[in-house]
Amino acid sequence: MIDKIRMAELTSQEAREELTSEAVVLLPMGSLEDQGIHAPMGDYMAADLMAMEIAKTARADGVATFVAPVIPFGGKDYFESSHGGISISHATLCGILDDMFGCLDRHGIRKLMIVNGHGGNVPAITEVALRWRQKAGLFVPSMYLWQVAYGELPGLIGADKAKASSGHGGDPLTSVGLHFYPDLIRKDLVREAPTGSTIKGLDIGGFSSIVYDGAKIQAPIEALEATETGAYGCNPTLCSAETGDVLIKRLAQIGAGLVRDHVAKGLHD
Repeated sequence: MIDKIRMAELTSQEAREELTSEAVVLLPMGSLEDQGIHAPMGDYMAADLMAMEIAKTARADGVATFVAPVIPFGGKDYFESSHGGISISHATLCGILDDMFGCLDRHGIRKLMIVNGHGGNVPAITEVALRWRQKAGLFVPSMYLWQVAYGELPGLIGADKAKASSGHGGDPLTSVGLHFYPDLIRKDLVREAPTGSTIKGLDIGGFSSIVYDGAKIQAPIEALEATETGAYGCNPTLCSAETGDVLIKRLAQIGAGLVRDHVAKGLHD
């Protein structure tokens, strides 16, 4: 097995030799949006680095695993209000995924797994993965990193701390960032998320909801209307590189296990 993991680093001859029907390719995706005033906007960097950790762990188990170039722009949602953020339409994101699947499938590279770091990508992933299963029997799982992380954090750092630290701009991404790229985190700007935001006389209940009579109602709210700092429902001051370290190892273990036990063996219909 060649030492290179990133597809972008393979020569065309190496690609012919290494990207066989037995190879597993991870497709990382993320976004460029507000992750809190203290954190870099490119959360796609974390998804890309997590894909590398998963690939390294899978390779240690003997699975030839490679990482495709990351998709850096996320599907449009309420985070488009982020100054300097770039998002793409659902149709465009579906088109990119469609074309990536098609190019890989043409060359018999069908053992794929998406490593996703943005909730706004989920609808496009679902649509395209279902379409390719229906038309070509391709079965592509997607590991939504932060959804998995929310479920793992209570067992790693304790339920009370996880509840307090978890949320947009907090755990898991800030702790992951403190581990992967600590020099990019502005520790002087880390602060607890603001509360009490309202709009049109109603309490804001999240990035896409208002509260009326105790009930959450979906509403067209911009992210920065819910929080001026980009952090919501959490206390980022509780995040740490230590939490990032244990979480990254656990996510890599889960992802590599799925690759080893299922993706590498073939999940196709």
